[in-house]
Amino acid sequence: MKIITVESLTKILDKHGLDNYLVDLMQALKRDFGRWELFTKMPRPSMHVPGGVLELMPICDNETYYTFKYVNCHPKNPLIGQQTVVATGQLSRIDTGYPLMFSEMTILTALRTAANAALATDLMSRQDSQILALIGTGAQSEFQVKGLRLVRDIKEVRYFDIDPKAMDKFEKNMREVGIKLVRCRDAEEAVKGADIITTITACKANVDVIKNKWVKAGVHLNALGGDTVGKTELELSILNRCRIVVEYFDQSLIEGEIQRLKRNKAKKMVYAELYELVNGSKTGRKNEQEITLFDSVGIALEDYSVLRLTYELAQKYKLGEEGNFTPVISDPKNLIGAL
Repeated sequence: MKIITVESLTKILDKHGLDNYLVDLMQALKRDFGRWELFTKMPRPSMHVPGGVLELMPICDNETYYTFKYVNCHPKNPLIGQQTVVATGQLSRIDTGYPLMFSEMTILTALRTAANAALATDLMSRQDSQILALIGTGAQSEFQVKGLRLVRDIKEVRYFDIDPKAMDKFEKNMREVGIKLVRCRDAEEAVKGADIITTITACKANVDVIKNKWVKAGVHLNALGGDTVGKTELELSILNRCRIVVEYFDQSLIEGEIQRLKRNKAKKMVYAELYELVNGSKTGRKNEQEITLFDSVGIALEDYSVLRLTYELAQKYKLGEEGNFTPVISDPKNLIGAL
């Protein structure tokens, strides 16, 4: 069984190149969203605990692989020197049920979130979009910029976070990228003049991070931070003005921006699921003045895509550790013989 530690993943990314990895991941997402009907899906089960939420994200493609991811979200973790989100995942064969790979998924989650937002942005935003407003400069912020740069000619990033140290970190990491960085005093200043607005905050509440009056015609929004019950980022009235696309309606209704709507109303307001844009059955944008919203909560199919790609690259470059997570025995009924 292949084991992908953080160290192993770093070697894979170094060998393959981060931009190449993100491009290949977007292609993997297109492939898998294009096979939407072949997957057995379910909204992720979650357990709300003091300080955060614990989630399990399983999916099966009915052909080759089953994957799952364990992930948390504990917004107060940085106060004790720990990350808000950490994750691990597994890739298994469906014909035997045997696991093929166990992997770190904290970094992989950031990569797949960036690639998925870039895919949606490519399908929904104006082609001439150049100014990005980034609200939230935590652990995933740099990944978002790297992903979006692959699909649009981003020349300026206007950014804000309630934590000045998070903005300092973001500015330091992005200084050599060659993009104009504009540090803003608040979210309203960051949003002003933006073509693309990405929200990726960690606050575990219904918060109006973006106000309706700030959103101009023609803008595209990626609402990424609202990913659990009771956690949203957009003023509700914004939704009435948008062409809304979600990943998986049944899960988005529980965790996304649309969770504040009754099911029937949400059904009417949601224009499409992402797979419908990928397969071309629906278009992401009607005209240059339309406001588009990708109401993203993150789904297990995206984890499937990133785990499968990572496994293929680990095999290609002969990277990752090997270990026995299942007993190796000559007689399959003699389990005690493994001891």
